[in-house]
Amino acid sequence: MTDTSNAARFREFKMPDVGEGLTEAEILKWYVQPGDTVTDGQVVCEVETAKAAVELPIPFDGVVHELRFPEGTTVDVGQVIIAVDVAPGSGDAAPAPAAAPVAEPEPSEPEAPKGRQPVLVGYGVSESSTKRRARKGAAASVPAAAAAIQVEMNGHGAVVPESRPLAKPPVRKLAKDLGIDLATVVPTGEGGIITREDVHAAATPVPAQAPAPVAAAVAAEVEAPAPAVVAPAGARETRIPVKGVRKAIAQAMVGSAFTAPHVTEFVTVDVTRTMKLVAELKEDKDMAGVRVNPLLIIAKALLVAIKRNPEVNAAWDEANQEIVQKHYVNLGIAAATPRGLIVPNIKDAHDKTLPQLAAALGELVSTARDGKTSPAAMAGGTVTITNVGVFGVDTGTPILNPGESAILAVGAIKLQPWVHKGKVKPRQVTTLALSFDHRLVDGELGSKVLADVAAILEQPKRLITWA
Repeated sequence: MTDTSNAARFREFKMPDVGEGLTEAEILKWYVQPGDTVTDGQVVCEVETAKAAVELPIPFDGVVHELRFPEGTTVDVGQVIIAVDVAPGSGDAAPAPAAAPVAEPEPSEPEAPKGRQPVLVGYGVSESSTKRRARKGAAASVPAAAAAIQVEMNGHGAVVPESRPLAKPPVRKLAKDLGIDLATVVPTGEGGIITREDVHAAATPVPAQAPAPVAAAVAAEVEAPAPAVVAPAGARETRIPVKGVRKAIAQAMVGSAFTAPHVTEFVTVDVTRTMKLVAELKEDKDMAGVRVNPLLIIAKALLVAIKRNPEVNAAWDEANQEIVQKHYVNLGIAAATPRGLIVPNIKDAHDKTLPQLAAALGELVSTARDGKTSPAAMAGGTVTITNVGVFGVDTGTPILNPGESAILAVGAIKLQPWVHKGKVKPRQVTTLALSFDHRLVDGELGSKVLADVAAILEQPKRLITWA
């Protein structure tokens, strides 16, 4: 007979779906070891997904009995990662046997949707837009205080849950076999369902004759370069596994570059007055405690340009063949981190005052530098800024962040000879590059947006007269 009391004594915590549609995560670090006491809501490990590194809280009290996987292991969602004795000292019952790894469902079997697990303390739960069966077992529920991902707000103030890509089990298996993230695949099936053809299209190799664009956004002011790989003495080559955030970047950029028709326009502008404004704001008591830099004024200039040209703030809905106009701006700031490029965004940036925008930028950069950016912080972006100037680069042709309509690249600000008031003088000059999706942004609209940003940076008083 089965010892039911022993079965109830040991509880197992499974790898949760820490981002809608993700199938696996790598265990970066364990914060507990067998024999340690844990409490409900305590963070026990840090994992990295294709979106971000997140910390996982345990949903019950007890003593750690077993860690099922070592650090550095990639674990499928649904597999047990830790077993906890929730009734220590209750007897000499034998420990619960290790659970077998969760098998990938056969293509002919219907997929059993997984329930959401909390992933980040302090964030509300993001539920799927489709119904899911309730999970069975002792770990089926987690206290709301243990957390997860916040949902976004649409332009009308209604809650919009982050949706999981729609695809049948055989298609999901095909995508996994080919290493394709379904979130980057453009669906063509009825009702927005991803088909086998869509997955094969996303996996099509890049044509050899295609020009190699500058990498999509390379960075806000986050000085956190990736650690150098030291090759063994005499080695002729080094192979680095592509996984986690870096793998997602590669897939997203290929999907974006060969799905959205990119157009890039450039303008060189005298930003001497903007640099003077930055210096003055640094001494302003109303800006005390926040970081003031050129990126702050550039971000505000872009927000004003979007307000004057709202049609640029949109997205392309391939399934319904519609242009989705956004009445809010979630401003993405590209940030280079040791794990790769990430693009967190400032929610409702259009509603923020200059001090509020400065504070939000500072928090975004600090969080990215610490490697604590959450999946929710990277979801729902509408327009992005990438500051390649921090590397001394003059300009580039940035690739759109998937689902967005435009991305502004800011080059290095340099002292150059410039014709000012009829005379050649040394002035602070930079080059801006705006890439946009030509399906929904035509040349006239893109030119107006770029020209408005340049005009504001040349005469920053327009922040007042145009706002």
